[in-house]
Amino acid sequence: MAGPWFWKKALLWYALAAFVIAFDLLTKAWALASFQYAQPVEVTPFFDWLLLYNYGAAFSFLSEEGGWQRWFFSAIAVGVSCMLVVWLARIRPEQRWEPIALALILGGALGNLYDRLTLGYVVDFISLHYQQHRWPSFNIADSAICAGAVMLLIDLWRSKDSDVNE
Repeated sequence: MAGPWFWKKALLWYALAAFVIAFDLLTKAWALASFQYAQPVEVTPFFDWLLLYNYGAAFSFLSEEGGWQRWFFSAIAVGVSCMLVVWLARIRPEQRWEPIALALILGGALGNLYDRLTLGYVVDFISLHYQQHRWPSFNIADSAICAGAVMLLIDLWRSKDSDVNE
């Protein structure tokens, strides 16, 4: 069985995921209390607060379906989250980049899962745009998932480079 370092490191990464969840849920509650649905509030010429409900996945994929997608995406989030919990528990103590990335993804997945299970949709409220072209609205959980995924890709790229150089 793993020694004390195992539990200390795993708890650190789980705490980071919990922070992401808390920050995500707080910002979504703020958005729900502060904005009217689908009414943009301009912050800068390229950034608005725009409260929208996403019944699907990324970029509203499958959002127009009859409701089955809620449970499908919830099941995927639970499965991925379980995998990430185990993966984080097995991270070597000297690793830093990979567990941060995994914790961000875990926190984001659980933040959106909470919305999906309690509301039936995910609350999005951040909108980027250029002239009439809008990027799909997103939230803090989505940002954490994307940042974690990019970090994993960078880590994969760095590890492949170090394998080639050895």
